[in-house]
Amino acid sequence: MSHRHRVVVIGAGFGGLAAAKALKDVPVDVTLVDANNFHTFQPLLYQVATAGLDADDVAFPARGIFHHQRNVDFRMERVTGIDLDHRVVHLPDGDLEYDHLVIAAGAVSAHYGVPGITEYGFELKTLADAVALRSHVLRNFEMAATNPAGVPDGLLTIVISGGGPTGVELAGGLAELISTVFRKDYPNLDVRRARIVVVEKADRLLGTFAPRLSGRAHRSLTRRGVEVVLGVGVDKVEATAVHLSDGTRIPTSTLVWTAGVEGSPLAATLGVGVGRGRRIEVNPDLSLPDHPEVFAVGDISTVGGSAGGGLPGVAQVAIQGGRHAGRMIHAHLDGRPTSPFRYFDKGSMATIGRHQAVAELPGGIRLTGVIGWLAWLGLHLLYLIGFRNRVNVLVNWGWNYLTYDRGSRIVGDGVDSVS
Repeated sequence: MSHRHRVVVIGAGFGGLAAAKALKDVPVDVTLVDANNFHTFQPLLYQVATAGLDADDVAFPARGIFHHQRNVDFRMERVTGIDLDHRVVHLPDGDLEYDHLVIAAGAVSAHYGVPGITEYGFELKTLADAVALRSHVLRNFEMAATNPAGVPDGLLTIVISGGGPTGVELAGGLAELISTVFRKDYPNLDVRRARIVVVEKADRLLGTFAPRLSGRAHRSLTRRGVEVVLGVGVDKVEATAVHLSDGTRIPTSTLVWTAGVEGSPLAATLGVGVGRGRRIEVNPDLSLPDHPEVFAVGDISTVGGSAGGGLPGVAQVAIQGGRHAGRMIHAHLDGRPTSPFRYFDKGSMATIGRHQAVAELPGGIRLTGVIGWLAWLGLHLLYLIGFRNRVNVLVNWGWNYLTYDRGSRIVGDGVDSVS
């Protein structure tokens, strides 16, 4: 690498990759830094958790993404801090100096002070989270199958806190896994005893969707045997039970927390303004106040003091923000003024299971049922990185659809590669 203008990009998620790609034809040297050496396609993590896909189907080596972009180097290290005044990123194995910096470190789960989540709950933010949840569910059913007559209360109950797209998709995927696959895997176990409970504090599921689509998703889950509890939050989590805010106690050993996110802890270490959801407050062009050479994109940033500037925490916001940051760096180098970030909403989708999905697209287009489901499949294949991954996912989906089976049911499969 030559010593040209140096750009450091933190995070190999959607925003970080988009920023690095946007600098392809700019005379800069880019260093992409991430604690993992792969990009995770987070929208399909729930399918890893429900045994529909393998871990490496939704991950792609970061270095492989930039085989044809020679101005990008990759460092697999965890950022320990950033010195904005001296333009230095601190890493365990040495510091990185930069002329421009793009912070795209993403988000982590927000627990809102609910006791017991850290100790007893599962999350679905990383590949390791998905594998851990899948293995836990499989172990519980294996334990139940060894003594079907003496299954401990709550062993086969799964509580999902959060009725957004992640919670809804996970609930639908688990319902299909249990009713179509576990029914055959465990012939001596009455899998109808299993419970899936979605707890949502708001008065409806999928609160960012139109009420009609929320109702459609609610009915689809209910028909699949999922219990939906609205207007109630989780008050406390124990090893063998979840306590709700209305006093209800649900015996369970599996609580999946999808109820909220907040900016990466890296945001709080910068000494700059942090808004709601612990996100970095940025200027309209996504740069940091008093630091025009630093940009923050995706879930770690907030425009105008509100989380995401009113933007949803979805991949498209991060992708478009990363591209914008790359363009603004190019503008700086050319001596041109920057421009405000403008987000183009390409719509929202959520799948409930086979032949059922809801989608809101630009122009007021709303899709449901089989058409929505096919649109969901096609869009996720389109945005998945890597031809091999697309082929693997398409083959797995075809196998799952035709055989009513799931191939990734190995307890602990892939743990070493993602932990």
